[in-house]
Amino acid sequence: MLGLMISETEQKELEYLLKKEMDELLFEVTADDFNAEIKNAIKKRYITLFNLYKRFASQNELVNYTPRKNFPHVK
Repeated sequence: MLGLMISETEQKELEYLLKKEMDELLFEVTADDFNAEIKNAIKKRYITLFNLYKRFASQNELVNYTPRKNFPHVK
């Protein structure tokens, strides 16, 4: 386990970066160019980023990025 002390400005920047990356992954997973194996890798990365994001975000913000909501079609 690692600890991290950051300022409020840095926290907002991390939230922004995580949301942008998760949005990009959601966009990529809807593309027909990728096979199921690649989509599963995208889902795993998304879940890792979501686990980081939920340490910063409020419950209201988390609802929009919940993995089960965004990846129902990827097994």
